[in-house]
Amino acid sequence: MRTIEFVVGDPLGIHARPAGLLVKAAQGFESEATIRLDRTDKSASLKRLLAVMGLGVKGGDRITVTVQGADEEEAAEAIETWLKEHLG
Repeated sequence: MRTIEFVVGDPLGIHARPAGLLVKAAQGFESEATIRLDRTDKSASLKRLLAVMGLGVKGGDRITVTVQGADEEEAAEAIETWLKEHLG
């Protein structure tokens, strides 16, 4: 299991467009990925768009992404890179 802790730098947070792209990135892997909003302690599957958007992640929020499965190393690296490039 891999865990990624990340502070969302984008002032708009994870709204529709970045949520869709992030979900698409996670869906490319077999491993299960879960995103948790530390502020509310709510979590959702990173492969479900409406669940991710429903968390209401805003700029400055800390999130924790947990990846577990057969290709977790590659999935975690790809997700972490995506977060840094698009929401950092």
